[in-house]
Amino acid sequence: MKEGFRQAMAWLHTWTGLIFGWLLFAIFLTGTLSYFKDEMTHWMQPLPPVHSVNAEQSVALAQGYLQAHAQGAARWFIGLPHERQPGLSVAWQRPAKNEGERGEFFDKVLDPLTGAERVSHDTAGGNFFYRFHFQLQMPYPWGRWLSTAAAMVMLIALVTGIITHKKIFKDFFTFRPRKGQRSWLDGHNAVGVLVLPFHLMITYSSLVIFMTLVMPASIVASYGNDSRAFFKEAFPSNNNLPAAGQPGQLLPLAPFLAQAREHWAGGRAGRLTVNHPGDANASVNVFPHNADHVVQDFGRSLSFGGIDGQLLKEAVPQSLPMAIGGSFVGLHMGLFAGPVLRWLYFLCGLAGTAMIGTGLVIWLGKRQLKHAKSGVMPFELRLVEVLNIASMAGLVLAVAVFFWANRLLPAQFAERADWEVNSFFIAWGLSLLHAVLRPGRRAWVEQLGLAALLFIAVPLLNALTTGQHVLASMAGGDWIMAGFDLTCLGSGLFLAWAAWKMQRPAPQKAPAQPRAERPRPLPANPEVT
Repeated sequence: MKEGFRQAMAWLHTWTGLIFGWLLFAIFLTGTLSYFKDEMTHWMQPLPPVHSVNAEQSVALAQGYLQAHAQGAARWFIGLPHERQPGLSVAWQRPAKNEGERGEFFDKVLDPLTGAERVSHDTAGGNFFYRFHFQLQMPYPWGRWLSTAAAMVMLIALVTGIITHKKIFKDFFTFRPRKGQRSWLDGHNAVGVLVLPFHLMITYSSLVIFMTLVMPASIVASYGNDSRAFFKEAFPSNNNLPAAGQPGQLLPLAPFLAQAREHWAGGRAGRLTVNHPGDANASVNVFPHNADHVVQDFGRSLSFGGIDGQLLKEAVPQSLPMAIGGSFVGLHMGLFAGPVLRWLYFLCGLAGTAMIGTGLVIWLGKRQLKHAKSGVMPFELRLVEVLNIASMAGLVLAVAVFFWANRLLPAQFAERADWEVNSFFIAWGLSLLHAVLRPGRRAWVEQLGLAALLFIAVPLLNALTTGQHVLASMAGGDWIMAGFDLTCLGSGLFLAWAAWKMQRPAPQKAPAQPRAERPRPLPANPEVT
């Protein structure tokens, strides 16, 4: 019975991993890149680094800019600069023209020391990978549904993998290089066990984040069709007074930061939202910095009257369910992580991506061996091979093209950010076509080789287009820019090594030699026959 159960789990592990493996590889890789989305945005939209910024001064500068350029807006948004994002971000939303629609949205980046608008080209930035990770470039809510379904399958694959590999921890210490399928399986087991707690945490927490979307039964049972009532109760900071329709003079915003620090016992603010600026019912919401705590406490924000400065809503104590949910959100997104821990998140994410990729390679390799003698690969195996190449090597190549498009598209191009994204998907689509037209091993080598060349050349491309080479970035203290260039260089060298290894012919097993018949020993007594 036990053996039958393990075999059933092995079957489930294999087929769930195959059917969703290509999608999971893309979700894991883009999610891993998202841990450095702010650094990517800084590289794609170069801004001078700021080493010391006064928050009150930055807020005052942002308020002056918005009062001059965002008159009549329904809401203002101010993002304070921090160590990972040196710019002072401001945004505003126009009132919606029709009921049920969202108003037009504008955003700018200011110098936090002078308040001057920083002239920088439009870019999708690292937020593209962050959004693709859970929305898959699909309309709401279909992308989130699909990514959540993939996360559920990933959790099933992890649990069934643990059950299937009864010697999983022993196999972790076993690696046999240059052994074909055995080496791939050893690598699959090693990266799976090495960061297994991370895999379980990151997969389960993704389900918790979208719990209200995929498991709304309890909300419907308590609130019926009025789901907005649930969110108003769960997130009271979003409950703001409607506009009164009468003019009012907005107070300076800087003093609200000091009041917030007193309530948070020294905690720093991350962003502010001003609702109905210029109206008698204007309100100011101050939100804490997400990186100060592991647990994301959605009730710590404060709301003040924008006209009289009175505290409208205090920070409410976090309930146990909200604290549990906030801890999963914080652990999944890793906003609290410093540079070292963020790199650890990144490496664990790469290990998860490698685990998925090696699983796809193992599935195909086992079945290709059965048809090695005939030299004819069935259509279904050829289809899997093409999808493996395009979903792995092709995706990495598309990421490199995305960075190149950022530097090569004209700075004044109106749809520049959209065409960065278009370049990514065009390159990804062409990699699929290339995998169809070329033999399997040659397609792997050519796509990995081209991706390696593009990544290695990123520092040179950056130097030629911006004049800011690696040494200049280091000398100016811009370690984000220098770190991005060096990471691309290291990634390109690794991909070049992978292409070189793939180019080498697979080792052929020597034909089995017939066993020589061993001579039978003579009986001790010659007379006995």
